[in-house]
Amino acid sequence: MENDTVAIIGPQFSVMAHVISHIANEMQVPLLSFAATDPTLTSLQFPYFVRTTHSDLYQMAAVADIVDHFQWRDVIAIYVDDDHGRNGVAALGDKLAEKRCKISYKVPFKPDNNITREEINSALVRVALMESRVIVLHIYTSYGLEVLHLAQSLGMMGSGYVWIATDWLSTVLDSDPSLSTSPAMNDIQGVITLRMYTQDSDIKKKFISRWKKLSQKEDPNQDPFGLNIFGLYAYDTVWVLASALDAFFKNGGTLSFSNDSSLNMLRGDTLHLDTMGVFVYGDMLLQKILEVNRTGLTGQMVFNPDGNLVHPSYEIINVIGTGVRRIGYWSETSGLHTMEAPNHSNSNEGLYGVIWPGQTTQTPRGWVFASNGRHLRIGVPLRISYREFVSRIEGTEMFGGYCIDVFTAALNLLPYPVPYKFIPFGDGKTNPLNSDLLHMITIGDFDAVVGDITITTNRTKIVDFTQPYIESGLVVVAPIKKLKSSAWAFLTPFTPMMWFVTGMFFLVVGAVVWILERRINDDFRGPARRQFVTIIWFSFSTLFFAHREKTVSTLGRLVVIIWLFVVLILNSSYIASLTSILTVEQLSSPVKGIESLVISNDRIGFLRGSFAENYLTQELNIHRSRLVPLNSPSEYEKALKDGPASGGVAAIIDERAYMELFLATRCEFGIVGQEFTKMGWGFGFPRESPLAIDMSTATLKLSENGDLQRIHEKWLTRSACSSEGAKQGIDRLELKSFWGLFLLSGIACFIALLSYVIRMAYRFSRHSNSNLERSSRSARLRSFLSFVNEREGEDKYRPKEKCSCRKVVHENGSVDDSTVRVHIQNNDTAQG
Repeated sequence: MENDTVAIIGPQFSVMAHVISHIANEMQVPLLSFAATDPTLTSLQFPYFVRTTHSDLYQMAAVADIVDHFQWRDVIAIYVDDDHGRNGVAALGDKLAEKRCKISYKVPFKPDNNITREEINSALVRVALMESRVIVLHIYTSYGLEVLHLAQSLGMMGSGYVWIATDWLSTVLDSDPSLSTSPAMNDIQGVITLRMYTQDSDIKKKFISRWKKLSQKEDPNQDPFGLNIFGLYAYDTVWVLASALDAFFKNGGTLSFSNDSSLNMLRGDTLHLDTMGVFVYGDMLLQKILEVNRTGLTGQMVFNPDGNLVHPSYEIINVIGTGVRRIGYWSETSGLHTMEAPNHSNSNEGLYGVIWPGQTTQTPRGWVFASNGRHLRIGVPLRISYREFVSRIEGTEMFGGYCIDVFTAALNLLPYPVPYKFIPFGDGKTNPLNSDLLHMITIGDFDAVVGDITITTNRTKIVDFTQPYIESGLVVVAPIKKLKSSAWAFLTPFTPMMWFVTGMFFLVVGAVVWILERRINDDFRGPARRQFVTIIWFSFSTLFFAHREKTVSTLGRLVVIIWLFVVLILNSSYIASLTSILTVEQLSSPVKGIESLVISNDRIGFLRGSFAENYLTQELNIHRSRLVPLNSPSEYEKALKDGPASGGVAAIIDERAYMELFLATRCEFGIVGQEFTKMGWGFGFPRESPLAIDMSTATLKLSENGDLQRIHEKWLTRSACSSEGAKQGIDRLELKSFWGLFLLSGIACFIALLSYVIRMAYRFSRHSNSNLERSSRSARLRSFLSFVNEREGEDKYRPKEKCSCRKVVHENGSVDDSTVRVHIQNNDTAQG
């Protein structure tokens, strides 16, 4: 570099690349690096830096996708404490955070090669004491195998561990083919590593073949030196620069240099920078490098404006036996796939099966309880009421209750031991706030909380909950009284409107059947009074299916059949409702439910420390002055008995689980209205805690095998009140439940009546004279009604009316066209 320089290729390490990049900036010459993968080396800080390999930013994104694919949440990072290691691990942390994962513990190694076995061993011992069993190893090739060897000696390469090595391990394996037969392979069994992906092109195969022949020619007694991925990129880098220089000279570029005072100030250093000049056309050469588009050994060499290769991709490799096995690919655009680009599809997402450390194919859980002697700190509320759920055993540090028994039973179902201890929370004088208890998890004072903790939306934002082990929701409890049956109880099943519509339909159906039947059925004929009684009798006798009049016409039968079906449904519903009213105890309360409480101004009680207070004020907009905090069931009872007029409350709003215990021996109160929230109780854990998932699975097992119900029966007794089957209020049958039936019957009556009228009108027109049409409407109507009122068959023998018109001449000589109607009898009548 002591002569005039137009470009720099190298160096092989990111730390040195940082130093050389500063010099390249001063000399204004492009720096092409085939091995510097530090993600902080960018064109923003070093405008002449061109990376002819891929940044560790993409390699760490691939590692994060692998961690997320196997549903691990915490990893341990072992790295070299220099720019290469720190910046790579920082990029890993950012990519893991995008997957809601994190680095739980970092182990930095000294950057020099003088690190001792004792230092490595001490660091690995600390790692073994941590909870996470997923270890990412981002170090140099010089002592990477030594770290894995010491891990093997400490038993950290066995079942349950996950080792993910960055591309340093694939570089070692590719560089030394003899390693596959060495004892060192036993130390890396099951490790996952990454390698920059290059296509198996013909030019690559030919080059590797020539490389092997050349290396054997140099020393026939030794195995040929392997060619790793960075060697291929170094070869392509030389050709990229050659192509750029060719384009540079073709476009009129020249080798012209100028002096820089800043370089003269460095006189006397070992690099002799004071003898170097500034390349005048450095920007032009840099542009030609970025415009290169050629196919090399590693694939297409194309750069983006930032000076990085486009389309980064990696191979995911699993070390097995004496070799390696490719288990998938990763690309920036498609993530993990089992097929190489461009054959990606939804069907081949993910990875092939992995042989993990310990020669197992079962995916490790990725974490264990730390073996550093620390117990799991479980926060438990010190309750002063409803101690059936959580209570401290007097004189001890132990706890009992429904919640405690469920928690310990779930722990016993876990496939691993969990050391824990209960820590009381609260002063023992008032019920502690559950929100404060959960906050202790977020600040790290508790590792979990157990108790009557309701799962709410706001709480799930700060902690993770297990599956609910008991269902609960807010209900309204108010004083109730028994309703006595009255003498008019038989009218109660139907509402007044229902009674009115039902009675009207009885009359309508009777009238319709009378119209349809009276011409052909003697049962519906006779004097007007008799016909009126027949209509009434026929209508209401269908209620008991006791009508004695038989229907003859088809239309009448259709109407009656549909009406009898309606009557059958009405009769059955009425009997069922009346039976319920007379046999089931009816309860009444001045409070009808949460709706009536919201619109009233009465005071409402709630359990101190419960989330009900915030729900009532924030969700239902009830003013806080109406809310009365209460501490115990005895205070509940007193406040309800006093009532709002005497300083008490009109109702209590609390969770069903509490209220069922409260009502077990207090039959003068009851739940009114419907449960207006659907919630449950769960155990709280820190966000992304793997124990929360396992405890959820254990809770579901308790429910499936019946243990959860047995614990419930042990602690939560059933109600001793005799009115257990009672109901509040009376469920009356309304018109809206039967309007379909009435509509069906009404349509049948209308269609039958319309068909009958049309048929009668047609028959009337056939038996009437055309001259009748010229008479008045009232005359025609009377004639039609007379026709309809006749007995069926009489109209067939009815005499036809004809008119004989003659002129009448009066004595005064005037002429009057008078009409004299003459009845022409039938032939047989005339003959008589």
